[in-house]
Amino acid sequence: MIGLRHNRRVTTRQSRPPSGGADRSATSGPLGRLVSPVDLVDVLVYVVVLNLAIEYFPSVISETFTVSLLTAVLLKAVLEIVVAAKGRVLVGLRGATSRAGKLGGVGLLWLVAVGSKFLVLELVDLVFGSSVELGGFLQVTGLVICLLGSRALVRRLLLPGSAQL
Repeated sequence: MIGLRHNRRVTTRQSRPPSGGADRSATSGPLGRLVSPVDLVDVLVYVVVLNLAIEYFPSVISETFTVSLLTAVLLKAVLEIVVAAKGRVLVGLRGATSRAGKLGGVGLLWLVAVGSKFLVLELVDLVFGSSVELGGFLQVTGLVICLLGSRALVRRLLLPGSAQL
């Protein structure tokens, strides 16, 4: 019998993660993932909510499904920025010790809340023009509340123990 020698490294790294999921090292590079699964689920939830609004509310219009999908992606990006801004304002508000600081924080929070609806309206108009109509301020406010509420509900269903919004 010929003595063959195997020159392979012995590592302690498992071929599969203990959770039973797929090995992510092949998909994550130096920049990480471009889109996380949570972001993808959020966009799909937004597409469903947006298309239900298009179907049941005459003031909400999208010419095609593709345009509504792109609108959902835009809404996802804008609402991520708004939620992050709201979080930073809330941190500042909680850390405020003076009455003026608390009033300034409340005013800034109101500005973010109201301004975000106008931001959504203007960006959708700028990007899609007459191909998409989300209605007026009140309709967009209702739509944003439904989008964020649906997102939170789906995240709770899919990610038990998650308190993310």
